Amino acid sequence: MIKHSTSLLLAACLLAGNALAELRQFEMTIDELDLEVAPGFTTKVWAFNGQVPGPLLHVQEGDEVEVTVHNLTSLNHSIHWHGVYQTKSWRSDGVPDVTQLGIEPGDSYTYRFVADRVGSLWYHCHVNVSEHVDLRGMWGPLVVRPKKPSALEKRVTKEAILMFSGWNSEVASEYGTGGHPAEVVDYFSINGKSFPLNQPLRVKEGDVVRLRIYAPSIPVAFHPHGHDMLVTHKDGLPLPAPYGADVLAMSPGERYDVIIEMNNPGIWMTHDHIEHHVTNAGKHHTGSMLVIEYEGIEADDFYHWKHIDYKPDFYMSESLAKPFGLHSNEAFNAFDPALERRPQRAAHDH
Repeated sequence: MIKHSTSLLLAACLLAGNALAELRQFEMTIDELDLEVAPGFTTKVWAFNGQVPGPLLHVQEGDEVEVTVHNLTSLNHSIHWHGVYQTKSWRSDGVPDVTQLGIEPGDSYTYRFVADRVGSLWYHCHVNVSEHVDLRGMWGPLVVRPKKPSALEKRVTKEAILMFSGWNSEVASEYGTGGHPAEVVDYFSINGKSFPLNQPLRVKEGDVVRLRIYAPSIPVAFHPHGHDMLVTHKDGLPLPAPYGADVLAMSPGERYDVIIEMNNPGIWMTHDHIEHHVTNAGKHHTGSMLVIEYEGIEADDFYHWKHIDYKPDFYMSESLAKPFGLHSNEAFNAFDPALERRPQRAAHDH
């Protein structure tokens, strides 16, 4: 009798857990567009839904995810869902000639999987990754929220996503080139824009900020001035013993989550500490840099961003606070050089 009751209880718990799962259905295109990375530097990209980084996919642990991808470009592509276990869905792993054929120009492909791996995951093309990912902007964030966040995660008052990347100006104007071992990467960016075309991250004193830091294509040595970081997650997984740091070394493909207690009001530079990553084509004080601004601090007149047209969702803070879904971001829009305008994209939120 006790054994029978236990079995019924387990079955009820499983049914309750499944009832919380949602089917998330999304549409994504791959477009051939131009992206302005830095003043005077524009590169050709293959953009997911017309933007670099691609749109934020934000789902909950256990959700069923279905993404239909339409290839509107002149070459074939695929999407690898980096970090997803693909339990019983290995054909959606997105590796050409292994789990699927590449999506040919004009064709579509639907990926289906369960979000059974939590954390800061991402998606990227798996065709000729040394060009498509490293130089053409084919990457975007996939955040899978755990059903039971930790006590530390519950303290967070603001989140932000930072995706570091590099670019090669010598091959910027021609698809199908670049991605060689001896290649010189000479422009650097965060969320597709180099300082000062990117944005400050504005905070309040007392905020507990969670940064989800991604290194899609280049090594990174992340360093915030004026604050230490508590490193809490590696590749989306919680660390059994979080540790403090003021420089965080990352290899390509890695993600780290860090928490910063905003307890030192001011205007603070934050940057990649690989020194040539804070240059663009040899010009210093550019590249992979951003500023953390505390509200209530009066900036000096010489401060570059004193009168900036501020975009509060540049680090996807607002999108991460919205209901689960696919969230586009106008700040990341590339443009069609033939039309000389940025495409207008629907949010596709579900």
